[in-house]
Amino acid sequence: MIHSALAGRLRPVALACLCAGAVSPWAMAQSQPMLDAVVVSATRSQQPITDVIADVTVIDRDTIERSGAAAVADVLARVPGVTISRNGGPATTTNVYLRGAEGRFTAVFIDGVRIDSQSTGGATWNAIPLSQVERIEVLRGPAAAIYGSDALAGVVQIFTREGEEGFFPSVRMGLGSHQTRTLGVSLRGGAEGVDYAFGVGAERSDGFNARLQGNPDRDGYRNENLSGRLGWRVAPGHRLELTLLDSRQRAGYDGFTPGLDDQSLHRLRTAGLHWTAQWSEVWTTRASLTRGTDRYETTPSPYLTETRVTTALLRNELRLGPGLMTVDLERREDALDNRSTTPPRTDRHQNAVAVGYGWRSGPHHLQVNARHDDDSEFGGQSTGLLAYGHDVSRTLRVTASAGTAFRVPTLFQRFSIYGKPDLKAEKGRNVEAGLHWQSGADRLSVVAYRNRVRDLIDYVSGPGPCVNGVGPYAGCYDNVGRARITGVTLSGGTRLGAVNLGGSWDVMRPKNELTDKWLARRPRTQATLTADTVAAGWRLGGEVQVVGERYNNAANTQRLASYTLLNLTAERPLGRDWRLLARLDNATDRAYETVAGYATPGRTLFVGLSWAPR
Repeated sequence: MIHSALAGRLRPVALACLCAGAVSPWAMAQSQPMLDAVVVSATRSQQPITDVIADVTVIDRDTIERSGAAAVADVLARVPGVTISRNGGPATTTNVYLRGAEGRFTAVFIDGVRIDSQSTGGATWNAIPLSQVERIEVLRGPAAAIYGSDALAGVVQIFTREGEEGFFPSVRMGLGSHQTRTLGVSLRGGAEGVDYAFGVGAERSDGFNARLQGNPDRDGYRNENLSGRLGWRVAPGHRLELTLLDSRQRAGYDGFTPGLDDQSLHRLRTAGLHWTAQWSEVWTTRASLTRGTDRYETTPSPYLTETRVTTALLRNELRLGPGLMTVDLERREDALDNRSTTPPRTDRHQNAVAVGYGWRSGPHHLQVNARHDDDSEFGGQSTGLLAYGHDVSRTLRVTASAGTAFRVPTLFQRFSIYGKPDLKAEKGRNVEAGLHWQSGADRLSVVAYRNRVRDLIDYVSGPGPCVNGVGPYAGCYDNVGRARITGVTLSGGTRLGAVNLGGSWDVMRPKNELTDKWLARRPRTQATLTADTVAAGWRLGGEVQVVGERYNNAANTQRLASYTLLNLTAERPLGRDWRLLARLDNATDRAYETVAGYATPGRTLFVGLSWAPR
């Protein structure tokens, strides 16, 4: 009776919040939560999503395909707490802000391989091929006590296709606005202890003129990519797996010199060798050796930079009654080749030990993590995480957590012509509390958080603090900021008759505490709302995205107007093995900017056809 009464009170609240928000593309994902999904991002160990205390969103392949999105960032833009900015089309410079934090404060992995740029800081989102992605996990909140440097705002884990027993070929092709053409082929299968998954893809687009004051040409792009996984059960309980991804992209952009046919050449590669040993029912060992390589070059303006992140991880998991204890030994090596640094090649390393304990007993959930990183340049960095969840009833859970995190400066920030060698590591402290309710298809989640970052690094016009900088320029990077980001994320879903609804609403205050200015390109409010249904054999969906006002610059002198986008999708099976998908983005042809001076695509149509025999 108590549960029924509580559900009766909360359902109208959930519906009212959804209607007051706006539309998320996750009608398919949010209104039909994957209760059997396994999550690895929260603790680095596999656990059912129902046991996760952290604020996590899981996006599966069906959701990605139904979204019709052009890039990984477009998928993430519809996730609660995520904002993106982009200098034009999907192949241009893209930044992803998680809970209002800088892009460099999100640790990003592809099949367990860390990717990062020691030039710009953070992952190069526009180089990640969406066609090879099987699943994405987004963890909001600090995770440095688990993953080390970078994870002040959260973690994004991206997984490519996995093999399974049998043989499963598939082909996908599509045509869209701006002469966009896509083609992808994948083969998955396995037998007798061996499984595999291989995929190749290509995309071409003539693009559009992204910078109206620049070179008046179309800024097109092309991308060729491949991914592969090969697994082998060496013996009962022992498995080896090899993973790889290679993405090559060439894209036009408008630089600062009018008339030049500026081109960027980007290559992203990941490779990993993973071994898992199940010694007993209570003891498991995992070992990984991985490397992520990010290479960026421009022409005719000469610029070349390459980052290599090499990681060795040894992890032991020991089940102790209702708890799981983990012990990690990890070494990370960063190397940067860049003509703008002194010397042209710079490197550093971090050695770390981390311990964690997760415990569940009855309605109680507990997660404790501690980690110590010894950096070759900055010495010891210790971080911790404490999270607790309590099941008030079968439908209601309350959670609370506190954690510390850090990010060491990039090698470019320290040793380039704009560098300052004595920069300090950026450090963060986060606290959050959440309320999560679910009853059947009805869900409502409210999470409030506060993240404070000190010794924030920014570019400063000189001379000022830059007199000790490496280069001759009147400006350099320096620890001149202190950020305080507070916010509330409301998300949920329900089903009204034959219609699935899902939505989220974010209210944020991302501010620089020293200047009392708003952090650039982050809105104070944003919301999404989606609806989908099945009619006459078609699956029809609609989504609205609302992004509030932002400032383009740290001085808050350039205002970016708010905007609302309407996106529509239609999907239909054609026989047993074929499927047709159509997506109309920005159906109202709204003109808007996420970066001042750079245009966005306007109304675009994409039609895709896929073949996957069952």
